[in-house]
Amino acid sequence: MELLGDLPLRFSRLPMFPFFDLAHYMVSVISLKEQRGVVEVAHSSPLACWFSAMLYCFGGSILSSLMLAEPPVAFLANTTGVLLASSVWYLIFYCPHDLAYRCFCFPPIRLMIAGMKEVTRTWKITGGIVHAHRRFADAWLIMIAVGWARGAGGGLISNFEQLVRGIWKPETNELLKMSYPVQVSLIGAVLFTMQCTFYLPITKHNLMLLYTIFLVATKVKMMVTGCTTSPFASLEETLGCLFFGQKPTGSQTKDEANGPSNGISSACECFLDGEKSEAVQRKHAKKTE
Repeated sequence: MELLGDLPLRFSRLPMFPFFDLAHYMVSVISLKEQRGVVEVAHSSPLACWFSAMLYCFGGSILSSLMLAEPPVAFLANTTGVLLASSVWYLIFYCPHDLAYRCFCFPPIRLMIAGMKEVTRTWKITGGIVHAHRRFADAWLIMIAVGWARGAGGGLISNFEQLVRGIWKPETNELLKMSYPVQVSLIGAVLFTMQCTFYLPITKHNLMLLYTIFLVATKVKMMVTGCTTSPFASLEETLGCLFFGQKPTGSQTKDEANGPSNGISSACECFLDGEKSEAVQRKHAKKTE
């Protein structure tokens, strides 16, 4: 890292407002609009749609505040940020002929704002860890949890956001099947917590630069290739089999489900066959007499 000079330090001091925050709001609201049924909600209940958009944009701040017993509405104190996010929401949902949405979805522009959003993820994770460290010094589990919530809050509270739109899909819970942003945010929270507690021998600004490069490169690659599978899928499957056993197949599950019932039915059949044979023997004995 010495070859890069003071680039990592300058990068760590890069301000997020207004351009990177604007990119974060744009990507978040676009993701909301592409959910099924959201456009209908936007016209039937604009307030519910706006609240869902704010959950997408400020979900990390809301969730981390709840975890630290702080007011979850504290994000509203950032008046400039809320107004900027609301302006983006209005343009994307209500601009005539969807001009704003089509412009932002133009591939080069979408790649650029997606990469800029990943930069904000690094800042959110580190900000959450520093904030938790001030409240609970060296409590690394709390630091990981708050950093994770700050970096992937929009995904972690997706079920609550769906309730705002009148939808209940518990099977989409991120804890049941983590998406790539939630996974990479958790990994980042662990890495930055280890660095903050001096278990990882690397400076903070160097780690921020390396982690952000990985985020941006991976995101751009996934968008260009159209890949929807997490890069950690194979590693996740390997570690799952190693530490938690192999996932049961459909035939094994079916055999386990049918095993006890087959045993009971076979026992009943044997019992009935025995009764029939005894009845035949008695009948034959009466005829003989």
